[in-house]
Amino acid sequence: MKKHLILIGIFVAILLMFIAAMNYPGGSNIDPSSVGYDWKNNYISNLLSLKSINGFDNTARPWAIGGVLFLSVSMGLFFFNFSENIKVKSASNIIKYAGVGSSLCGLGAVIPSLHDIMVTFSSILALFAFFYVTVFVVKSKLLGFKIMSILFLAIHYFACYMYFTRTFLDYLPIVQKAIHLIQIVWVLGLVYFTRKEDFEYIKN
Repeated sequence: MKKHLILIGIFVAILLMFIAAMNYPGGSNIDPSSVGYDWKNNYISNLLSLKSINGFDNTARPWAIGGVLFLSVSMGLFFFNFSENIKVKSASNIIKYAGVGSSLCGLGAVIPSLHDIMVTFSSILALFAFFYVTVFVVKSKLLGFKIMSILFLAIHYFACYMYFTRTFLDYLPIVQKAIHLIQIVWVLGLVYFTRKEDFEYIKN
């Protein structure tokens, strides 16, 4: 039942974010006077702002908050559940607490005044959790997931590099959405196509 809760939570989150995008008044860093949400140039965080970039009250915000809530809780549940597959206690704890901590910081990111600092903490904690998940996937016999996990981790690190160094910012809105899509596919793949037995023989 736990794995179905993760799927349901992610589905609701995606639905709410699409509704938020349809309700966004408009404006982006490229064109502040534009109308509506531009998937190429708007960040997801634009949906959480009190005001849209073109100056109107942001009617997308309540929907976006709901989307972030469901996605964060779903990711936290994933990390908690996955950590139970790992026999190495220290690694299990890092996956559990860093992953859940990242999700809690993600929830805090809906507060405009705390957004940047919460995104920073959430990203750092998520990278720790994703790294340890990837280590154990690589040590398993799951060849397809080994490749997917390494690619996902590499892209995630590159996206963080773009964000923190302010490099290639014109492409960051697209990369941001691609990261979330890949993360969702990766997480659901691990939830539905791996078993505890795939990792229980890994002792270090």
